[in-house]
Amino acid sequence: MANGLRWGILATGWIAELFTKDLQLTGHEVTAVGSRSPAGAERFARQFGIPHAHGSYEALVADPEVDIVYVATPHPMHAANALLALNAGKHVLVEKAFTVNAREARQIVDLATEKRLVVMEAMWTRFLPHMVRIRDIVASGVLGEIRSVVADHTRHLSEDPAHRLNALELGGGALLDLGIYPISFVWDILGKPEQISAMARFKATGADAEVATVFRHANNAISTTLSTSDNPGTNTAMILGSKARVEIATVWYEPTSFRVLDVDDKVIETFDGHVEGRGMQFQAAEVERLIVAGELSSKIMPAAQSVAIMETLDTIRQQIGLKYPGE
Repeated sequence: MANGLRWGILATGWIAELFTKDLQLTGHEVTAVGSRSPAGAERFARQFGIPHAHGSYEALVADPEVDIVYVATPHPMHAANALLALNAGKHVLVEKAFTVNAREARQIVDLATEKRLVVMEAMWTRFLPHMVRIRDIVASGVLGEIRSVVADHTRHLSEDPAHRLNALELGGGALLDLGIYPISFVWDILGKPEQISAMARFKATGADAEVATVFRHANNAISTTLSTSDNPGTNTAMILGSKARVEIATVWYEPTSFRVLDVDDKVIETFDGHVEGRGMQFQAAEVERLIVAGELSSKIMPAAQSVAIMETLDTIRQQIGLKYPGE
């Protein structure tokens, strides 16, 4: 990119591959990758034509050719990896969910603030064109008073007990992997919940297979979310107002379309959110914009809100009896 900022990819799994593809597709510069093993780093570097491959995360964050580190490890490693990068003077984009709990999230944000570095949660959905337009529509008042938000994230993922998604020690389960999407969405539209109610169903491994939430927000607005890892569903979302509603098509948290309909079901607006690649480049552009502008926190995904959302997830886990090893 013209701003000269250079990315380092910390970890070499599936999500790191998707992010790197979108970065390179849209002209962002990826200069280094770090893995726990030299072989893993070299394989990833060959796959994407990345100049520098590091056989440890410590070597990656020490690389002078890296300005921003993208943390793509499993949830329980996010805090340690982000702190490692910040202490090395790097800006950081941390995969969602930001951490496993609010205590870890505060540590990251406090250190970033102290060091005057950008840290942001990689909630890429918020930066997609259809979400940008939806926030404008909500702010315009065309929907009237927002009364409810409904969103689900329902998929059929691996049933293997050894898979990361089913391993509590790796933060597996529906809440951190899937639930973070609709919960972050309702936070984005309605703000902090004033009341939280949650229920869950669990797998034999102890990981949560299904989590349902009902939140009450300011002005008595209500949101409901459903997240499951063993049942595919519609993956749609709605914002219901007193004058009109927004219906977001499948899959609502990826680049997609939406309709705005009035109370008589007349279509007021339609939007096609097609983008290049998967759409993860928009969050990268925001991190780069913040750095160039000398700003520390995104208005779209504020670091303080990532902490507050983790507090909401902590409350949900308390209600459903979910605790991760080591807590």
